[in-house]
Amino acid sequence: MKRVFWIVLDSVGLGGAPDAADFGDAGSDTLGSCYKSGKMNVPNLEKLGLANIDGTSFRAPKSDVIGCYCRMHEKSMGKDTTVGHWEMAGMISPRPLPTYPNGFPQDVLDKLEAAWGRKIICNLPYSGTEVIKDYGKEHVETGALIVYTSADSVLQIAAHEDVVPIEDLYKYCRQAREIMQGEHGVGRIIARPFEGEHPYQRTVRRHDFSLQPPRETVLDALKSEGFLNIGVGKIYDIFAGKSVMLSYPNKGNTANMERVLDVADSDFEGLCYINLVDTDMIYGHRRDVPAYTQALCDFDVQLGQLMEKLRDDDILIITADHGCDPGYTGTDHTREDVPCLVYGAKLKKDVNLGTRDTFADMGATIADYFGIGYRGDGASFLSEIV
Repeated sequence: MKRVFWIVLDSVGLGGAPDAADFGDAGSDTLGSCYKSGKMNVPNLEKLGLANIDGTSFRAPKSDVIGCYCRMHEKSMGKDTTVGHWEMAGMISPRPLPTYPNGFPQDVLDKLEAAWGRKIICNLPYSGTEVIKDYGKEHVETGALIVYTSADSVLQIAAHEDVVPIEDLYKYCRQAREIMQGEHGVGRIIARPFEGEHPYQRTVRRHDFSLQPPRETVLDALKSEGFLNIGVGKIYDIFAGKSVMLSYPNKGNTANMERVLDVADSDFEGLCYINLVDTDMIYGHRRDVPAYTQALCDFDVQLGQLMEKLRDDDILIITADHGCDPGYTGTDHTREDVPCLVYGAKLKKDVNLGTRDTFADMGATIADYFGIGYRGDGASFLSEIV
């Protein structure tokens, strides 16, 4: 019974993307910032090869590595969750999804206001925590929706849960998703609910409404061949539900990993695909190095628990979708290479897979492992590790 546990540590880049300067991110290094804090304690990640990846300098290579490891470039033209996950699942995005550094055009705003029956305020790139500080009171007083964006391809809608019930906010996001297609097909429409008195606090009921992948991914191929795809965290949202057959929505990193530990005790054949978003959403964008580092340390403990539950035919893959260096300037994602760590009882130990040209090599390897005919982007490295 073949199972793959594929964990995406959201935004845990390792610097060094060759085109980082083109994205305004020269010198960014998420893992480097965490190691420089002096508080990084991730023995299980290092046992899998984290410190042995080409081009890393944050810790001396280990000699007792039990995993296979490599550095991965992103080939897609972006540095966000959507294109990062699409690429690793076998679909490179050669053209960037639309972004709005000056806010959304008036014709888009007119369509949104007509659909919602509410006015729009803000319409600027903004930090999610700052936007509710600056516009929250006006929203509460008028009922106008706070619409904002970022450096990523997103349209975000913030609303107080006492003013806009959560299901209404989700309805507005679905309506926006229908409008934001084609030329304005942003990667994600994001519901950003908040609560309390000023200064307001965001709630855990965030929800992403993603653009569907325009081509088949390895998830589609696995489903068509009769394998089960389980999504934990944001996976269902990222792929707009496509070919995710059993979903456990995001409850935070610790709870998500507890769910994965439960899944590891169950009998299934297929893929358990996990996104752990706290590093990005809570700590990376807020440039909080200590908390980001601690989140990785906490994950490492649960990683050790998962490794103990793995069966002989299981494969574990740990990677990231982009960077969000908590020690860098600004508040946005950073264009970085990402790590890829692969482990299984029947796999070779201490194999350096070098530097790969695309995240899509992971999807190709998973397809190869399950013996399905899917041939998306990327090249399998399975023969190098079995």
